[in-house]
Amino acid sequence: MKYILILLFIAFITSCRQNHPLQKEYPNTISVSISNDSDIDRTDELISIKIKSLAEHFNANAFVVIDGQNELASQAIDLDSDGNFEEVAFLCTLKSRGEKTIKIIYAKEGKKTREYPKRTQAELSHKTGGKWVKREYEGGEFKNVSFLNLPPEHTDHSWYLRYEGPGWESDKVGYRFYMDWRNAVDIYGKKTPEMVLQNVGKDGFDSYHEMADWGMDILKVGSSLGIGSIGMWIADSAQRVEKTDSISCSIETNGVIQSSIKTNYFGWQIDNQSFNLSSSVTINAGSRLTKCDLKVRKNPSNLCTGIVKHDSAEVIKSNNAKSEWQYLATYGKQSLNNDNLGMAVIYKASELETLTEDKHSNVVVLKPSQGFITYYYLAAWELEPSGIKNKETFIGYLDDILKTLNNPISVRFN
Repeated sequence: MKYILILLFIAFITSCRQNHPLQKEYPNTISVSISNDSDIDRTDELISIKIKSLAEHFNANAFVVIDGQNELASQAIDLDSDGNFEEVAFLCTLKSRGEKTIKIIYAKEGKKTREYPKRTQAELSHKTGGKWVKREYEGGEFKNVSFLNLPPEHTDHSWYLRYEGPGWESDKVGYRFYMDWRNAVDIYGKKTPEMVLQNVGKDGFDSYHEMADWGMDILKVGSSLGIGSIGMWIADSAQRVEKTDSISCSIETNGVIQSSIKTNYFGWQIDNQSFNLSSSVTINAGSRLTKCDLKVRKNPSNLCTGIVKHDSAEVIKSNNAKSEWQYLATYGKQSLNNDNLGMAVIYKASELETLTEDKHSNVVVLKPSQGFITYYYLAAWELEPSGIKNKETFIGYLDDILKTLNNPISVRFN
């Protein structure tokens, strides 16, 4: 009798361990096996799953992702801003060559959202309540919006857009681009993992060029490609997206673990031609990488991107010729605060036309495949919390990124 009681007790404990308390509220379960085929540990790995791959009656408004007894930060993603969710995403940790089974639990009806720390952000803010006087906007107050058709009066230093364009950040780093004729990407170095962009630029453009508790603008862009800016290689120089008929910008996702911004450039006039170009930039929690997806109508000879040239920085190239992904990087005391800053553009070897340079930039010239190109860019500042402080560590970090891109996490439904 005592033996039977012991077995029943063990079975009860095992059952308690297998059933998460939230499963009472989210009674339906989908089991998913995920595996890491690379030889490095993966921390804060973002996994995205198409909702159509899940149960037919899956409810993206009421789900939780659990790993054993641990609840994982997650969010539903609307990829095309149509009001319907197409993906669910969550963060997980996997050991090298490791595999685990996670559970997505959900309620078939209702809306039951969970709260997680916000580790990414995307925003676009412009003034309202004032008026245009020639090319400057006078008066008014800044207001965050999810969509904007850029007014034709707007140019650089019009005082209309807070910090001159849209911004996006993770708990590691922040970025923005100048949404005017310059169309170049800049970097906000962060000394805190907290979200900071909502407080930047409210008192003018100069304040964020000085060191604050949260960090500062750390890159001098000038006439260059900054970090990861879009251009075309024409007559031995990189020419940015300068002259357009119009520009629209939308905050596609402003989530806890992933945020993204989409920008449409209509009538980009270059090389005696006109193109419609769409750019989507995405950042994930725990990551310095911005993913840039480009789509261009017609068939341009090339698109290019790159990194600003600084005399104090060393140019670094990936040395694994067999890697599907490659990088062009720089490292050195090239921040506006005169401390170490690493920058990199990561591209597909199959899309590379050439690595080159002009007066202002180290350039990656790419060939679109059926009008599409995807590349990544990143910045690693030594004053980040636990920041990268030397070239050797930066190179190791970049090599690990290539391993993750070359070996995406495998997802299998049980």
